[in-house]
Amino acid sequence: MSQDNTRGERLQIMLAPEELQVLDDFRFRQRMPSRAAAVRELLKRGLAAEGFAIAAFGTKSSDYGVIGRAPTDGAAADGADA
Repeated sequence: MSQDNTRGERLQIMLAPEELQVLDDFRFRQRMPSRAAAVRELLKRGLAAEGFAIAAFGTKSSDYGVIGRAPTDGAAADGADA
């Protein structure tokens, strides 16, 4: 993600009351400022656990192929060795 933390896209999701409670519990345990911050952190952790790295700023979709590595720090884009 770039140093400019502006966010131009909105993602809306619906959660069951139990799911929202789990999200809020995570947020408060981690002392996060908002639900949005908690969701971003969980997405980041989930993607990292699956072997996805954050793309380098300025990366174009054409830089990604079906086979190969993401143009970041050399981590495999799909989590598997090519």
